[in-house]
Amino acid sequence: MPVQPHVHIVTTNIKADGSRISLHNLGKNQSEKTRKEIEIDFGLVKAQDRKAQEFNLKPVSIKAQYGKAETKKAVSNVLEKVLNDYKFTTMGELNAVLNQYNVAADIGSEASRIRKNNGILYRVLDKEGNRVGVPIKASDFHFKPTHRNLKVRFLFNEMNPNRTKDSLRIRNSIDFTLYGKQNVSLPRLINILQKDGIDTVIRKNEEGLLYGITYCDHRTRSVFNGSALGKQYSAKGITERCIEDPFSLHQQKSQRIGMDVGQVGNAGNDYHVGKGSSMENDKSLDSLLSPVKDGEYTPHQLKKPKRKKQKGFSMGF
Repeated sequence: MPVQPHVHIVTTNIKADGSRISLHNLGKNQSEKTRKEIEIDFGLVKAQDRKAQEFNLKPVSIKAQYGKAETKKAVSNVLEKVLNDYKFTTMGELNAVLNQYNVAADIGSEASRIRKNNGILYRVLDKEGNRVGVPIKASDFHFKPTHRNLKVRFLFNEMNPNRTKDSLRIRNSIDFTLYGKQNVSLPRLINILQKDGIDTVIRKNEEGLLYGITYCDHRTRSVFNGSALGKQYSAKGITERCIEDPFSLHQQKSQRIGMDVGQVGNAGNDYHVGKGSSMENDKSLDSLLSPVKDGEYTPHQLKKPKRKKQKGFSMGF
């Protein structure tokens, strides 16, 4: 089990008046009590429940009865695992991970009462990413994944000393996939990164244009918005570095080929095709096999030898 981030406090056991502080059963009487209070205040996974959290996380099933204990328990399992294991620094990065497991953290629109009160609702998503069922308040979970506690977690993850190294792994994976290759589309990039343990969450507007991208590395359990890695890893940078979807390019190529064939078919004897094409070869072959017309030049090698006329002589009578 990996060592969790923690602190050590060093102090003396002598009071200001010179008397000794008793350290007997300090861990049992003071340290454990303080630890439990911190776990509750900051929504941390309880140490005694840690073993129960070691399981393969699965997406929340939308077949559960909404508002019942089964749905709440499933969402709770996802939240505790993600909040404890993954390193995210914004609400968007958190949602990028939660969405992988059919859960979303909803902070409401700018004018909503939820946003004004700094509240969070946790919702279940269907396979298409649509919100379904009754939302659950953050305060309804015993570990309190509230807005205030998440802000503390954002700051804590931002200061993680391994975050720079984790970001380098994602950048290297992207650069290695795109370096020197002219035929990598965005779908292919996403597929290759996924095989390397990195999920790519993209956001498009109503016109289908890409405006946001987030990378979720399941090996290092770190999440980065594209712009946080650098301009060339942002939505705009990735769009410029990738080619268009090969399927759409194939359609365009097929349409272009159809246009060329149509032009040739309607052009009669005026052939507009490139060198080496079958149409040009057919034309050359026809010219070789067609009979020679009167007045046309014929190479002497192809000319038939003329029969010599016998010279006669006349005899006078």
